[in-house]
Parts: sequence; structure tokens; C-alpha cells
Amino acid sequence: MPFLRKLYTILIDLFETLVIAGGIFVVIYAFLFRPYQVNGESMIPNFHNGEYVLTNLITLRLGDVEKGEVIVFKAPSNHDKDYIKRVIATAGDTVMIRDGKVYVNSQLVDEREYLPSTFSTSNGNFIKPGDIISVPEDRFFVLGDNRNASSDSREWGFVRRDEIVGKSMLVYWPPSEFRFIHAAQYGN
Repeated sequence: MPFLRKLYTILIDLFETLVIAGGIFVVIYAFLFRPYQVNGESMIPNFHNGEYVLTNLITLRLGDVEKGEVIVFKAPSNHDKDYIKRVIATAGDTVMIRDGKVYVNSQLVDEREYLPSTFSTSNGNFIKPGDIISVPEDRFFVLGDNRNASSDSREWGFVRRDEIVGKSMLVYWPPSEFRFIHAAQYGN
């Protein structure tokens, strides 16, 4: 009998621990941080296929999305899928792509901080050569860092604020690639 009582106590303690740990995980996943796996080549050279990114949900609720930040959002064509892209322009900005370069508010966006100078940005179905588009309220113009292999705002338009999952915070897997993600700084 004492053995069964000890076993029962151990099992109850184990069950309570698992329930508490599960509850903590659910709170963290739903309200604080969420993992995201990079799929594809659209963010090379800064993010690679298979890397895991921790996405911060808190800062999205507390502040604005800024130009240069890397965000995770629901894919426009399939809301069961998430995309990761860089915010190039926010509400009230104008965007133009000319001669392989991006202009926000008629100013060339200096992307040397995160892209090699050889990268070129082409137009797409949404923004055609010579077009100057204005970003509406609660919308964002986003681009993948690997412009030749990215489905982004050039093709399907703006990202709505309510489609954004969170801001990318750090790459945590593989461990050899661990790094914090900082917003690119450009003054447009």
C-alpha cells in the first residue's frame, strides 16, 4: 500500500507539473512570443531556409510597425501560411521602383545595411514601372530581401495591420546562426 500511495503522489505531481507547464506555454505562444520557420529563399542573404525565428507579439500590440523592421504576417493568398518580409513603407508614404532601386517619399532607400549593392528590385503586377503608389492607413508595403525570389507587395499589394503576426526578434536555430534581428535604419 505505501508503494501505491507514493506512486499515486508522484503521478499527481507529474500531472500538475505538466498542466502548469502547458498553461505557461499556451500563454507565451498566444500573447508573447511565437516561433516561425523560414521557408524558401525570399529573405536571403539575411535569413535562410530552415532557420527558426522568434517573433515578438508584444511590441506589435504596444507600438507601431516601423520601416526597416522584419515582420511575420499571414500570406495574402493563404491565411494558413505565414510570410516573413521587411517593411519598406508605412501608411502615408509613397513608393516607386525605378532603375532597380526603391524610392519612398521620392527618396532613394539606402539598403546597403542589409543588401549587397548588386541587388536590384524589379517592378511587379501591383507596382508597374513609373507608378507611384500611396500606402493607405493601417497598411504596409513589404519586400523580401532576395528581390528576385520573393512574392511580396510588388505582386499582391499591401499587408494589412490585422494580418501581421509579430515582429521578428531573433534567429535561434540553428544555434550556429543565433543572432538578434535589428530593424534597418533608413530615414524616409
